[in-house]
Amino acid sequence: MNFAEMMIKRLHVKTSSAETVIGNLSGGNQQKVVIAKWIGTSPKVLIMDEPTRGIDVGAKREIYELMNELTERGIAIIMVSSELPEIIGMSDRILVVHEGEIAGELLKQEATQEKIMALATGGN
Repeated sequence: MNFAEMMIKRLHVKTSSAETVIGNLSGGNQQKVVIAKWIGTSPKVLIMDEPTRGIDVGAKREIYELMNELTERGIAIIMVSSELPEIIGMSDRILVVHEGEIAGELLKQEATQEKIMALATGGN
């Protein structure tokens, strides 16, 4: 089994074949293919910008599971997201940016939507 076929199976990409044009897939399946391509490079760090924007709940869950699996294998993930529940649920450490500068850092156990929003809007 080649890498593409392995990733299609592992990520549950809904496609008729590995030859399908990515643009013909659903948004969630397109996201999975993009992630699979980067996994194929054997990265030490992945930067994921809005990794679940515009996809259905089932695809989100699968991407979250994959992200957790990657971090368990020692791959660091820097996730940029505008969804506070996603940030709080997926992050070990949260850096909040306000006006282009880091306004604060929160650990998972201390992070709340209120604290994140306060930092994001210039409060303490």
